[in-house]
Formats: sequence, C-alpha cells, structure tokens
Amino acid sequence: MEQELVLDPQLQSSKELAWWLYIFHAASFLFSLGAFSWIPLIINFIKRPDTAGTFVHSHHTWQIRSFLWYFVWMALGGVFFFTLIGIPLAWLIWGLTWLWKAYRLLKGMIYLNENRPMPV
Repeated sequence: MEQELVLDPQLQSSKELAWWLYIFHAASFLFSLGAFSWIPLIINFIKRPDTAGTFVHSHHTWQIRSFLWYFVWMALGGVFFFTLIGIPLAWLIWGLTWLWKAYRLLKGMIYLNENRPMPV
C-alpha cells in the first residue's frame, strides 16, 4: 500500500515557491555561472522563516548554503587565477565547484519532489 503525504495549501505553496527558487538558481547557474543567484537568494532569506517547522525550511537553508559556499569557492578560484602559477588550479577549482553546485541543485530538487527534508 502506498503512503501519500497530504499537504495543506500553505505548505503546498511554500513547496512550490522552493521549487521555483531551485529553477531560478539553476537558470542563473547555467546562463551566468551564478552571477544572478542573489535574486532568488534574497527570496530564500525572506521566505525561510515562514516555513519554520516544515521540510521546506531545510530546502531554503540548503539553497542559501549552496550559494554561499559556491561564492566562496569561486572567489578562491579567482584569487588563484591572478597568479600565473595558479591559473590551472583556478580552472580546477572552478570546474569542481561547478559540478558540486549542479549536484546540490539536482539533489535538492529530487528531495523536494519527494517531500523529504535536506540534510542541513
């Protein structure tokens, strides 16, 4: 027998918003390497308190942490890029960071679709 989770309208609305924020983060990530992810990030910060006590809260936290760590690693790659010897290392850092961010976005979307909280 299958088990079905019934969401109230407010939780369903919060889940849909989190889904759209994942989409906006992913679009920004693909088309601008995350340069415009600050827009959905602000919405994550504004809407996260409204979801306290639900599994959606962990998805907002997941998206915020993903952005912040992505920014840190991209900036570190930028520091290495300004040194002649560090250019290959910068490209390696950027490539691994890109893969890591893609993994975080996909994992978040899958967990949200399955109504599961993120391990934050």
